[in-house]
Amino acid sequence: MSASEDSFDVAVVGLGRVGLPLALSFADRGLSVLGIDRDIDRLEAVAAGRMPFQETGTDELIAKVHKSGRLSVSERVADGARADAIVLTLGTPSFSHIEIDMRDIRSALDDLLPHLRPGHTIVLRSTIAPGTTDFVAGYLERQRGLCPGVDVHVAHVPERIATGKFLAEIDTLPCIVGAVECSDGASASGEHVARLFEAFDAPIVQTTPVQAELAKIWANILRYTHFALPNLLMMDCEQYGANVFEVIDLINRDYPRGGIAQPGFTAGTCLRKDFTFSEERSNAPGMLLAVSRVNESVPHFLVQGMKRRSPEQTLNGRKVAVLGLAFKGNTDDERDSLAHKLVRLLERELADVAVHDPVVASPTQSLEETLHEAHVVVVAANHAAFEPAATRAAIGALTAPDALVVDPWNHLGSGQVFAFADELIPLGIEVRRS
Repeated sequence: MSASEDSFDVAVVGLGRVGLPLALSFADRGLSVLGIDRDIDRLEAVAAGRMPFQETGTDELIAKVHKSGRLSVSERVADGARADAIVLTLGTPSFSHIEIDMRDIRSALDDLLPHLRPGHTIVLRSTIAPGTTDFVAGYLERQRGLCPGVDVHVAHVPERIATGKFLAEIDTLPCIVGAVECSDGASASGEHVARLFEAFDAPIVQTTPVQAELAKIWANILRYTHFALPNLLMMDCEQYGANVFEVIDLINRDYPRGGIAQPGFTAGTCLRKDFTFSEERSNAPGMLLAVSRVNESVPHFLVQGMKRRSPEQTLNGRKVAVLGLAFKGNTDDERDSLAHKLVRLLERELADVAVHDPVVASPTQSLEETLHEAHVVVVAANHAAFEPAATRAAIGALTAPDALVVDPWNHLGSGQVFAFADELIPLGIEVRRS
């Protein structure tokens, strides 16, 4: 599925949740765009004007762009060299032993190398480890003799947009540009790259490549740590017989130095891995691993809490209904979701697990089937589709007597992480059991 032999203003390599909305937005601003991905099913969907995943407002946008003809697709990374600017939106994973995995970036560069020419712009959009932008510039110079700032413009322009908010935030969040300049300071790669992103209305902030890399990484580390604290507090409250939601209220109520967040599952492809970009060469090794350990422990903590509250302290043979598979509410993104980890842990306890999620692409059971005679209900994703009053009513009507409701988000409003279904009656549930 190669594009015709045209030239393009910009090529976006990787049409995932970062790349595809960006490609559509460039095309909507009047640029000719080549979208590149090796997933043939995804390319076919885009070529037909269909979104392969959910992102607010993009169904209408892709239909508009498809009609305009300004977005072509290809499965060949080398075709990206037919554009003046090449934006890499590739996965940037880490190995399990805390080492950054550069294979996808290296592979894309190797495909592009024979076709690059003076004047090309290469932008790294995904989260990358400190020093990666300089590595890319050095790699191009060593392999092709393309001098950064003279023959080729290389920059990190980090993606900082939240899931579900792309079309709003692409025009409002400051756009950080960290370009590699000539050692003599004569080049203006930063200004050159900025002109590409001036297609959007967001203010441009120029900085060095490594500062752009650190800003992106530490923004995610900040959030990962921010959510780890209430999760650890939730575990402490269980140990001491306290109510985490009441303690959080005491911390925050009318107190100028409060501000602790609510507990819940903290995961997703960014938060769950991006701390490793710092941890790899950290001056305080283990600190961020401890943060990760807290967030990763939440499913285990909940399973242990279920066991302590179950007859004979076992989940063997008991039905557990899991509501939600996405990594957070109101997204269809299941990547690195702790809900999947929760399901695996429950299966290891020999529980009978039923799952319902009306948002994700994975097939799940209906709400009624999932809740029918369940002994435990876990709110694993705080989707708006789990409307509190209706979901509480369904739990009251369909679950087994004395069912345990596990809701670390407090999405259903019980004010407890672990509550029995009958305790939800004061919230307005009329229990009807057969």
